[in-house]
Amino acid sequence: MNTLHRKRNQFIFTCLLVPILLLLMFVVYPSLDLIRMSFTDWDGLSLKQNYIGARNYITMLLQSPDLWLSLKNNFVYFFVHLCAIPLELMAAVMLNTKFRGAKFFRSMTFLPYIINGVAIAYAFSYFYSPINGAFNAVLTEIGLGGAIHNWLSDEGIVNYVLASVSLWKYSGYHVIMFIAALQSIPQDIMEAATVDGANAWQKFKAIQIPSIQLVIDFILFDNVRGALQIFDIPFVMTNGGPGYASSTFTLYTINTAFKYNNFGLAATMAVTIMILIILVYSVQSLFIKFVRRGGH
Repeated sequence: MNTLHRKRNQFIFTCLLVPILLLLMFVVYPSLDLIRMSFTDWDGLSLKQNYIGARNYITMLLQSPDLWLSLKNNFVYFFVHLCAIPLELMAAVMLNTKFRGAKFFRSMTFLPYIINGVAIAYAFSYFYSPINGAFNAVLTEIGLGGAIHNWLSDEGIVNYVLASVSLWKYSGYHVIMFIAALQSIPQDIMEAATVDGANAWQKFKAIQIPSIQLVIDFILFDNVRGALQIFDIPFVMTNGGPGYASSTFTLYTINTAFKYNNFGLAATMAVTIMILIILVYSVQSLFIKFVRRGGH
């Protein structure tokens, strides 16, 4: 038995060795090096990196108002996607039922997620174009010409327009995740609930929701991470404009590094976004646990 136990441990260690090494090489070490770099004035070109203490953090906190405007824009994406999660769950419940064409609609729901993000951004740039855009043409045809805007240059609505494009791309992914979780629920439990007289809402509330809590938590985390790291859609569609009205934290960070050659300050911003993701998700998790316990 001791030999069998030792061989079992060796097998487990061997299987975990490669993933752990990859994690250390491509996640842990780059993160630690990023933190080190945030305390330097490296310009991305010179071989020398001078240690400057917390100067980058002070500059970021006190002398970068456009950065915090960019972070505010990130939270538009966060709240738009957060409000859509219950709708995505409802869509998953509907698509999980057996009806004709269910597989087709599942495929169509997931299709936007597998399309290249840059291609989607270019397509929607033409769709919202104020010159010959299809969206304004549709509004005109249905008698809503008064609602026509310069959708990508109006500072008051541009972030919501971009967030809607992001929602169109990523909602299908969340729906498919919910469907996979719902299909993992044993059918005998659902059938037993039906025999006991439970209606659809009661089964949804008492069986389905508790059974997919891990997936819900993952999607909530994915929402935080994705919203705070959004880059491709605002970069392609508006390049952060007009001004910094649609800039995001990641877009501002990349411009700081590659446009202004301040890799030290950009590393500081990257460290900050990692901390923000952890903080926002932690607060969100605590709030959800509070709600689940009925506010007690």
